Amino acid sequence: MSEWLALAIAMSAACAVVIAVVVLRQRRVPEDDDPSQTPDVIEYITMMIGVIYAIVLGLAIAGVWEGRAAAQDDTLHEAQTLREVSQRVQVFPADYRDQVRKDVDAYVSYVVDTEWQYMRDHGSIAPEGTALLAKLRTDVAERAPQNDLEAQAYQPMLDRIAAADEARNARGQSTGPTMPGLVWFGLIVGAVVTVGMVFTLQIRRSARELFLAGAFAALIAFLLFLIWDFDDPFGRGVSVTTQPFEDLFPDLFT
Repeated sequence: MSEWLALAIAMSAACAVVIAVVVLRQRRVPEDDDPSQTPDVIEYITMMIGVIYAIVLGLAIAGVWEGRAAAQDDTLHEAQTLREVSQRVQVFPADYRDQVRKDVDAYVSYVVDTEWQYMRDHGSIAPEGTALLAKLRTDVAERAPQNDLEAQAYQPMLDRIAAADEARNARGQSTGPTMPGLVWFGLIVGAVVTVGMVFTLQIRRSARELFLAGAFAALIAFLLFLIWDFDDPFGRGVSVTTQPFEDLFPDLFT
């Protein structure tokens, strides 16, 4: 089942449950019931619960979006630093240059073709990718520079590889869900309480009231789904892609 189909089902289910509860509850309301007699304190409490929950939802969405943006930046930084290594090795002899570029290409190809799916399946970066990056570092470090031009490029290459390793580790830290279970418990309980408070306002079975109640429940379901989707930057529908690697190493993916 696709995530968008799951979203549609969740929103429809939330809307249907609220409408069904309103209709069933309305059948039990006495004939002399007056909905205009709802105490002011109930309206005030309902409003405050809605405001507080809206703030919590906003903070949760901002948090998971910031995490996704950071994961995207780490991926771009990793690809960019490896591209710099391929460019800076130009001043070295052909055999050494070809070996370094071969190591970079092997690592990038593995990340795009294999590791991305591995992260989705296992929630972590793959040991093989770590080994390929370590081989690149070793091959670069083993040959000492032979002249001033090589010396000027040698240390920056090692620095770029260290930066790529750091970005890779940051990518690994962002893999998998990051939202604590206690926060999810609060979000779900808050959603139930917020939607449940709608029933204290004695809404009737008019088309307008039923539509607003259903739309409100569907909106809550959509926002919770949005948080869930952003919570895993590499594993769900709106996820970070390998586009930076593909853009910076076009020869590998044409």
